[in-house]
Amino acid sequence: MAEELSAATSYTEDDFYCPVCQEVLKTPVRTAACQHVFCRKCFLTAMRESGIHCPLCRGNVTRRERACPERALDLENIMRKFSGSCRCCAKQIKFYRMRHHYKSCKKYQDEYGVSSIIPNFQISQDSVGNSNRSETSTSDNTETYQENTSSSGHPTFKCPLCQESNFTRQRLLDHCNSNHLFQIVPVVSTYV
Repeated sequence: MAEELSAATSYTEDDFYCPVCQEVLKTPVRTAACQHVFCRKCFLTAMRESGIHCPLCRGNVTRRERACPERALDLENIMRKFSGSCRCCAKQIKFYRMRHHYKSCKKYQDEYGVSSIIPNFQISQDSVGNSNRSETSTSDNTETYQENTSSSGHPTFKCPLCQESNFTRQRLLDHCNSNHLFQIVPVVSTYV
């Protein structure tokens, strides 16, 4: 127990957040070579997308790790003992219960959306149904990203497709995924 507490004191609150989804770790897994920790789902998704590299430092990840990552049980145990502040209401919550708290925290929901889940990144499809990740199109009716600030001081956004406004980041993502998922629109990528 004393060893565990002394090991726990070397952790900071940031160590309990996944570098991929930016949320409190859910089922943490650790890479063997570089010792980086991720949510299991984030890590497996990154492995499907990028192949053989750590999503954080691009270090090598073994084939066995990619298929069955090792759980960071030491970190899970520490998350059960230590508390952190909610990002929005500053209430002290045990880290392993933080995601559950986010589901009922009104301030968190106003800022980030209704629930604390890993975002669903959608891949657009062309008119034939082929997936496009970074295709570019040069069209004259391209919408620009627009950010405003609400009276509460939080940034709000306008949907570039239907012009509905006053969305938080998460609510804009949810809105586009539920209302415009299959809508085909020209896209210009700034990453050429």
